[in-house]
Amino acid sequence: MEKETMVPGMGKLVVGLGAVCAATAVLVMKRRGQGKNPEKPLVAEEEEEPLAKAVGIVEEFEERGGTPAERLKKVADDMVEEMNRGLEDEETSCVHMLVSYVHRLPTGDEVGLFYALDLGGTNFRVMQVILQGREHGIRENQRSYEVPAELKVGKVHELFDYMAERVAAFIREEEGPEKQLLPGQKRELGFTFSFPVRNRKINSGTLLRWTKRFRIEDAIGKDVVEELTKALEKQGLDINVTALVNDTVGALAEGRYYNQDCLASVILGTGTNAAYVEHVKQIRKLHGFLPSSDDMVINMEWGNFQSMNLPLTEYDLNLDAESLHPHEQILEKMVSGEYLGEIVRRVLLRMAEEASFFGETFPAKLKVPYILGTDVVSAMHSDTSSDLNLVAQKLTSLLELHDDISLERRKVVVKLCDAVARRGARLSAAAIVGILKKLGRDTKGEDGQLHRTVIAIDGALYRKYEQFKKHLNNALEELLGHEVYHMVILQLARDGSGIGAAIIAATHSKDSSDERD
Repeated sequence: MEKETMVPGMGKLVVGLGAVCAATAVLVMKRRGQGKNPEKPLVAEEEEEPLAKAVGIVEEFEERGGTPAERLKKVADDMVEEMNRGLEDEETSCVHMLVSYVHRLPTGDEVGLFYALDLGGTNFRVMQVILQGREHGIRENQRSYEVPAELKVGKVHELFDYMAERVAAFIREEEGPEKQLLPGQKRELGFTFSFPVRNRKINSGTLLRWTKRFRIEDAIGKDVVEELTKALEKQGLDINVTALVNDTVGALAEGRYYNQDCLASVILGTGTNAAYVEHVKQIRKLHGFLPSSDDMVINMEWGNFQSMNLPLTEYDLNLDAESLHPHEQILEKMVSGEYLGEIVRRVLLRMAEEASFFGETFPAKLKVPYILGTDVVSAMHSDTSSDLNLVAQKLTSLLELHDDISLERRKVVVKLCDAVARRGARLSAAAIVGILKKLGRDTKGEDGQLHRTVIAIDGALYRKYEQFKKHLNNALEELLGHEVYHMVILQLARDGSGIGAAIIAATHSKDSSDERD
């Protein structure tokens, strides 16, 4: 029976990784005997042994990265434990449970013109949102810009000046006679900043650390709203940054705008995170702030979740050690779109080195970190053709292969893609069950009834990777049981990180309430 031990100055992660390192120090290669079927052509004799070795490497990943239901239930329990710790003191928990200061949840009656700026990872977006009340819908216009690689590791003012220039150009281009502000209304902007911050109030927050391969050192500890405000003032814009949220909190607000049963949100995209509605009395670390309601949205930052029950493999350990932020974001590195393709690449690299998986010529491109994106993994995983031609096309083009990939090897690649995606999806499901357990929505309530729970969900991984989505839903039903599962609705967020930020700007606008935080 495993026992968690806290090591002063190192915490559970080091113990967890150490335990896994010990477990993976001796790797046992599995071999499968191949029965002979006279009705089917045999694999060429020179192909049999390397192919069996490659299959063994994939099966070893499946075994060491296995996610049986009992393990997943332990992960869900660990998540609840860390949530409770984080509500008391975020410094003692790997799940920080950050107070968002979003305590006025949308009713669906909000109206007006608002702006949103969404910085999430690869790109950032500027949006103009016109709220017309739930019955009349939402009108919006947006523009997306790529974040240049050099700005992800440069100076803080360079990033914010770059964004402010584009916000100013967008607003000046888009504002016209039909999109004028209401009389006496000042421009209000909701800022979606999808990195860990410690909010001090709804429109103020200091950056704790970067994720998603950002690393702007002089931004740590600075108030990102102040930085954005200074940059917007340089552009001569009269606009108030009303709310600072992350994409997960925004997704919850957007879900709540349309459905009052929405109690949580999950992002499964480049990164991963979750937020949920907590009773204020449960937030023991909340001091000196009196919200206008009994509820508060908590930004969990669950990507940083760590547990002895996470099925870490040697590939995960090496990926983490070589990442920009070692020993952080462990769950995110196992389940999110930024990393699934990289895990597949690392397994393929071992298959090429130990089993000559790609033939006589070793593909040098396979040694390039992150060259294999999760979008490519999804495309190969989705190939249903009889000859798996798309698998061959993707790998040949990406890795500049000279030798043809046999059908048998293409099947092994699909098997690997499924193993990596299945593990990520099932761990995501376990984390969701942790939230449901914390809210008491994983079973019948005190009244003996099951209550409908809506979870807003967003992110390209969930939206576009069908096999990942299928594995996640299957795991939820397996963990919750058929009856409870059908009362949990995963509602696809229309655009939580953009529209959600504008909705929060509306609910916390000085024009919608006399109360200022």
